Amino acid sequence: MISRSLFVAAFLLAASAASGAAETNRVTSATNWLTRALSLDDCMDLALKQNSAILKGKSDLEAAYGVVVQTRAIAIPKLRATGDYSATDATEKFPGADFTINRDQNWSANVRVVQSIYEGGRIRSALRTAQLTQEQAILEYERVIADSLLDVRVTYYDVLLTTQQVLVQEASVNLLAKELEDTRHRFDAGTVSRFNVLRAEVELANARPRLIRAKNAYRIAKNTLANLLGYNLPRDLWENVPLTLTGKLAAEPYEIDLPAAIGQALEWRPELGVLRKAEGLRKEGVTSAQGGYKPSVQLFAGYGARNSQFSDDLVREISGWQAGAQVSWDIFDGRLTKGKVDQARALHEKSKHELDDTTRRIELEVRTAYSQFIEAKELLESQKKVQEQAEEALRLANARADTGTGTQLDVLSAQTALTDARSTQIQALRDYAVARARLERAIGQTVIRENAIP
Repeated sequence: MISRSLFVAAFLLAASAASGAAETNRVTSATNWLTRALSLDDCMDLALKQNSAILKGKSDLEAAYGVVVQTRAIAIPKLRATGDYSATDATEKFPGADFTINRDQNWSANVRVVQSIYEGGRIRSALRTAQLTQEQAILEYERVIADSLLDVRVTYYDVLLTTQQVLVQEASVNLLAKELEDTRHRFDAGTVSRFNVLRAEVELANARPRLIRAKNAYRIAKNTLANLLGYNLPRDLWENVPLTLTGKLAAEPYEIDLPAAIGQALEWRPELGVLRKAEGLRKEGVTSAQGGYKPSVQLFAGYGARNSQFSDDLVREISGWQAGAQVSWDIFDGRLTKGKVDQARALHEKSKHELDDTTRRIELEVRTAYSQFIEAKELLESQKKVQEQAEEALRLANARADTGTGTQLDVLSAQTALTDARSTQIQALRDYAVARARLERAIGQTVIRENAIP
């Protein structure tokens, strides 16, 4: 966990240095992504630099660092400078004496260093709180990155899927168009009836809506991916989003057993880390609230100057060093501290329940993702030879039709079976890739890679 946190911090620094250039490229220049084919790693790296959710998460992380600085302030000495000047139009004089009690003009100036040395345990608690806040912010940033990169991976696979679906449906339409053409030739030759022509026309007409839907799904997937990568598409760009991907749907081997997956999730998931830090923060909240029962002790030292009270000369001053201590203790505060302690303890207990509940929820998430991965794996295995068999069946159906021993229905059925087999195969590949991505996210595997930093 330490190495992951350090790496996130390093990535934040690198991303901050490159944020200005990335923003300029994202808004004003699209030449890189218009002309360059993107792999999955390319898309994930771009998302790390430009994805809106990640950029907002980075801002939240920087804001949390500001909170850390504020929290630590109680343990750091304060340098205070004060000054005042006053003028009055009436002074009191003693009868027979040539001096006044108060001058008509007075001024003073002081510079003082103040250090809290005891706050009822709140100083050490503040330092622990600052550390916990920083660690919690980094873990929350990891969660944002993990969710965003999962969205990029799933959408990337969706683009690959819809690309293949368009090709499959186009091939189906072309096959049916060829079948219609052949049937018309046979009808003209008098070897088939008008019924065969009508059947071929209906099959072709039924195939065209599937192609239209596939093209629409392809458009939507590309637009969604461009949005996740942080690109601003021109308003007049709709049909052909210039986003080219180099990846292919493939079933890369991946093995893990359920007990190991659950164990890794309970150790690695940033959501659990965030809640563990939150539980620690609530515990420190109890300590801080209990500090109200105890005194506050501060030391101070400084230098001050003021005008003399026994001279009309305003520039005549009395100055010198000052040092001392000050103690304050609310012996009775109207039960204010008791109320704060009760509230802090209740919130601490609530944080424990939240941690327990989220632990169970994440275990269920892992079990669900694991089951879906096994399902996708088994479905993919079952489809290994179906496409080859469907292609061979279509070849045989065409051969029988050419020799007159087969029927048009055999050919059309074989063409439909081939289209279904191709569609099922690419869907199974996509489902496997997505199921693996979601399982890895559920496990909490490291989501930032070294090549993500330019």
